[in-house]
Amino acid sequence: MLVLLPPSEGKAPSGRGAPVETGALSLPGLTAARETVLDELVGLCSGDEEKAREVLGLSEGLRGEVAKNAGLRAAGARPAGEVYTGVLYDALGLASLDPAARRRAARSLLVFSGLWGAVRVTDRIPSYRCAMGVRLPGLGALGAYWRAPMAEVLPEAAGSGLVLDLRSAAYATAWKPKGEVAGRTASVRVLHAPTRKVVSHFNKATKGRIVRSLLESGSVPEGPAELVTALRDLGYTVEAEEPARAGRPWSLDVLVDEVH
Repeated sequence: MLVLLPPSEGKAPSGRGAPVETGALSLPGLTAARETVLDELVGLCSGDEEKAREVLGLSEGLRGEVAKNAGLRAAGARPAGEVYTGVLYDALGLASLDPAARRRAARSLLVFSGLWGAVRVTDRIPSYRCAMGVRLPGLGALGAYWRAPMAEVLPEAAGSGLVLDLRSAAYATAWKPKGEVAGRTASVRVLHAPTRKVVSHFNKATKGRIVRSLLESGSVPEGPAELVTALRDLGYTVEAEEPARAGRPWSLDVLVDEVH
């Protein structure tokens, strides 16, 4: 099973250890693209601060993120699972998983990133600010930039099992499963049951809880149909829409009344 996650906008501070080594990150086929984006981002943030803030879409209160990006090459790295914070990652609670579930997380979770393309939760990275929707001056929109390298690397990473796609729309632009891989992909929406609307907090928190539940249970669904069964067995209310044609992703709605 491969679980595709969005990153968090907010991030924990960088570590005190050695700086990032792009060649040591998972999915080595993305190394050259990562170096290119890193060079562009550091160069942008080492120059005109106002221009960098505008390009990155940062408010006045986030001005310090520009200087942080300028120092990415020297900043201490820490596991990505510790860097990403926020509602989804709080609900997922990687640090409190038992050892077996933590090993499953290391194998199955893949976090998409405007800067790194995609990383495993065990990959060591510094704290940064660069969303997938950013248009870097020398590269253009990052979602479009990452499509070609992702298309080369992700089908192999997806293996032969279920692909559980929990990404937000901006990060889904970087890679769209196709063909046989798409046929075993399930994208999940979380709806507030009384209104049947997507509510950001419900959506993020429930996605984190779903991943935690699957990791703790040890369940490894072979495909979307088996995922529906597994989630229902774990107590979730799931509505599934099987695609009309083979080679298309499944769409799953998880209905929640409230998140505790």
